[in-house]
Amino acid sequence: MQTLPDLLAPQLRLLLVGINPSCYAVAHGHYFARPQNRFWPALSASRLGQPICQALGVERLRPEHDHRLPQFGIGFTDVVKTPSVSASSVTPAMYREGVPRLCATIRQCRPRLVAFHGMTGFRPFLRFGLGRSERALNWGPQPYQLEGIPLYVLPNPSGANAHFKPAELVAGYDRLSHFLEGLMEP
Repeated sequence: MQTLPDLLAPQLRLLLVGINPSCYAVAHGHYFARPQNRFWPALSASRLGQPICQALGVERLRPEHDHRLPQFGIGFTDVVKTPSVSASSVTPAMYREGVPRLCATIRQCRPRLVAFHGMTGFRPFLRFGLGRSERALNWGPQPYQLEGIPLYVLPNPSGANAHFKPAELVAGYDRLSHFLEGLMEP
């Protein structure tokens, strides 16, 4: 099966977790590759992305930069590695199979923080990874951890999640950056 590889490095500050790669992203070989996806513009405009833009000498990060982000302490993976046209086609069986792999990835790379893009991927992680089935969850830091690693949930930047406006996505990455800075302090 062709999919996107995990983009990891030692001592990650942040591991960003998507639901699953889109067929479009796999065909183009980059995370959040679809032009309508709002991840790269929102990240670029945020406190989290601005230092990376400056270091790379670009005004805005693009999908081609995904392989560079691990050098800045930001990695990428997915709950399910099977690509699809839409995340709505990910089945409970696929989550049951994907979550243990994700847990093993998190345990192996031990990032400072794991941030999920959307509740759609986080809820199955809770169920199949932590044995919890909470329905009422909030955005931001979660009351759960995986072996001492804090968990965080961001709105999914997909165009299919258009009820979150671009400014709200930027604000979400700003809050994530602030939370991450707090974790990095001694």
